[in-house]
Amino acid sequence: MEVKDILSCVDHTLLMQTATWEEIKQICDDAMAYRTASVCIPPSYVKQAAEYVQNKTAICTVIGFPNGYTTTATKEFETKEAISNGADEIDMVINIGWLKDKKYELVEEEIRILKAACKEKILKVIIETCLLSEEEKVEMCNIVTRAGADYIKTSTGFSAAGATFPDIELFAKNVGSGIKIKAAGGISSMEDAEKFLALGADRLGTSRIIKLIKNEESRGY
Repeated sequence: MEVKDILSCVDHTLLMQTATWEEIKQICDDAMAYRTASVCIPPSYVKQAAEYVQNKTAICTVIGFPNGYTTTATKEFETKEAISNGADEIDMVINIGWLKDKKYELVEEEIRILKAACKEKILKVIIETCLLSEEEKVEMCNIVTRAGADYIKTSTGFSAAGATFPDIELFAKNVGSGIKIKAAGGISSMEDAEKFLALGADRLGTSRIIKLIKNEESRGY
């Protein structure tokens, strides 16, 4: 797979609490230069970033992040505000406690509400795989499919672990037709990026791939 094809699947990400506008602007510049799928940034920077990139790259932001336990009404407001500020894609975190309590109907309804708020915009559902059993991961594949979201996503990158190859294989076997897959968290090499895509991922949430490429370019590779 060519590097440009991998980059076209990358959500170039900066979600650290310490992120400054200068850092956000830099990843926007990188995303436009390397033609990534999007930049994934904190909600507070969406309006400024959207004005800065002027539709030259998609703006993705996170909702209910990173713990997922804010109320559905709060997540709905966050989603609508982000879109009004210029977000093209929304990555929401599920209420993991509801899932573990087997309140599947509440988890599904929340996703439906946020997808309705997104309208034609893309909704990705973060399920935080490192905190779930295999049974819960499969259940979430079914819930995300029924709720009509666009993607199921592995991780926030803020919990115990990120994406794994077995989780992407599991998603690929269990999501319904039309549901895409995003691997995120801990993707630190081009080899891993290519393998995640080969296993069925459609997007990669990572802050490191562009850094690797820029370092190689600076060395003349």
